[in-house]
Amino acid sequence: MDVFEAVAEPHRRQILGLLSRGETPAGDVVQALGMSQPGVSKHLKLLREAGLVRVRADGQRRLYSIQPAKLAELDAWLEPYRRLWRDRLDALEAHLMRES
Repeated sequence: MDVFEAVAEPHRRQILGLLSRGETPAGDVVQALGMSQPGVSKHLKLLREAGLVRVRADGQRRLYSIQPAKLAELDAWLEPYRRLWRDRLDALEAHLMRES
């Protein structure tokens, strides 16, 4: 699964949002999402395989965190679209300034 497929699923985006706050135990992800543990584990596995998260064992717990390098791929892909909107909004602002 590539990065784009991984973030296409809403639960996986929610998980990334939770992990953006810092390293998080899998149990906390389960509680926050209100999903079953096997369901969350499936999503975490797919995010790991896509290279978006990493896992670290801490005794019996599994701690998950964001893997920022793969998110940079998404950011790079989005940049032309950001420029497009920035240019359009700048043009709208200039038009509105001329009209007022």
